Amino acid sequence: MASEEEGILFNNGQLTCIAQNWSSIPEDVIERYGAQTKRLDMSFNVLRDLSGLERFTNLEELVVDNNELGDNIQFPPLGSLHTIMLNKNAIMNIDGLLENASQRLPALSFLSLLGNVACPNELSSSEKDEDDYRRYRLYVLYKLPNLRFLDARAVSAKEKAEAARSGQFMKVVRMDDATAATDGGGRPRARSSEASGEEYTPLPQTLANAGDHKGTFGVCRYVYYGRHSEGNRFIRNRDL
Repeated sequence: MASEEEGILFNNGQLTCIAQNWSSIPEDVIERYGAQTKRLDMSFNVLRDLSGLERFTNLEELVVDNNELGDNIQFPPLGSLHTIMLNKNAIMNIDGLLENASQRLPALSFLSLLGNVACPNELSSSEKDEDDYRRYRLYVLYKLPNLRFLDARAVSAKEKAEAARSGQFMKVVRMDDATAATDGGGRPRARSSEASGEEYTPLPQTLANAGDHKGTFGVCRYVYYGRHSEGNRFIRNRDL
């Protein structure tokens, strides 16, 4: 049975609510379609939470691409939900999502997080490479070992074995503002030149004035011959 109302389309268990400018799931939509929906597509909205999703008791597939879902995303217990598409949202840290999914979504086998900062590939940052993405995959597969597809790629038996062996060590640690403000020993970091408005100098302030410079000069006995080092640019006395 098909029905269409104000851009909302329901057909054979599939509910499509694209570009409705929703920040949460409307109550009337939940009441009318919740128990009947097996596939729910709410792409291109402005969703910030998934409140009310627990009433979609027969849900099998959830598509929420291009929304504003962040690190605080919470899934209710849904035993039939096997596919989640979360591409291009605002997820920066996946730990909470993975912990929540592992406890409440036992059937989850397909997960896609492309386009989120937490998924380190070219879609999220031009500075990320295949090694970054590989470590991310191993960590996700360690936390969710039942996944058969992650992002746009099938999970191989080799990946599963490697994730079980070393995935727990692949977690990416991000410094928060409090950590960034201190050094490794918990002491406050020195202010940068931009923050303080002072001209940068690598010298201690007590020695930075003209006439106070102190330095040494000597001859090094050793020459470094590494292939990938600036050491090859050094010139010895006999080469002059």
